[in-house]
Amino acid sequence: MDEVFKALADPHRRELLDRLYRRNGQTLQELCAGLDMARQSVTKHLAVLEAAGVITTTRRGREKLHFLDAAPINDIADRWIGRYRQQARALADLKRTLEDRPMAEFVYTTYIKTTPEQLWNALIDPAFTKQYWGSELKSEWTPGAPIYWDDEDLDQVVLTSEPPRLLSYTWHNYQPAHATFFGWDDDYLARLTTEDRSKVTFTLEPGDDAVKLTIVHDGFAGDTEMLRAISGRNPKSGGWPQILANLKTLLETGSTF
Repeated sequence: MDEVFKALADPHRRELLDRLYRRNGQTLQELCAGLDMARQSVTKHLAVLEAAGVITTTRRGREKLHFLDAAPINDIADRWIGRYRQQARALADLKRTLEDRPMAEFVYTTYIKTTPEQLWNALIDPAFTKQYWGSELKSEWTPGAPIYWDDEDLDQVVLTSEPPRLLSYTWHNYQPAHATFFGWDDDYLARLTTEDRSKVTFTLEPGDDAVKLTIVHDGFAGDTEMLRAISGRNPKSGGWPQILANLKTLLETGSTF
């Protein structure tokens, strides 16, 4: 938390966060535009924000994109805002806007004390996915291979598989079980199933004592029901934050409890 408070203390860094809030997923050049700061200074500020976990980055081709990461803000909120609400009003507002802002993709980063090989195995081994996800994911995990959930084919396929570094696959469509769980009627479910399919990408980056796992779930046509569910913003669904928290606990302690 000290690193997060330090990152938020500087007005230049808060300005960068504001810019990412207004439009997430910007390059360094885009973030520099219109700022009275040298490119080198912006780079240093972004490095501080990323080290604190307030932003995360992904590469697409030659571009490096920067995204807000709400997880550290949530940690501060849990520890401080409930107890010191008046003194922490600015942080409360930031937390609320991060949770409520419209998104067309979800980006989340976590650090897990394990090896890339063990983390990769946890992403593809049915015995592991059953423990932290609740379902057995089965596939040959080669490009074009189908993915089965507890032997059920939901029309998902592997797009990229580069062990133990990169895994990407298409996401399933809305299912009747979702309508029952979330309380949707048949007409609403039928409308939802016409939406474009999304995809999820896992990037594993080894570090000194932990693996940096970044998940990018994109391809949403606006702030859809699926996006709200996988991001954990639907109160009935923990989404990726809950799944990845379970995964981290399992690999670091041997149990999800």
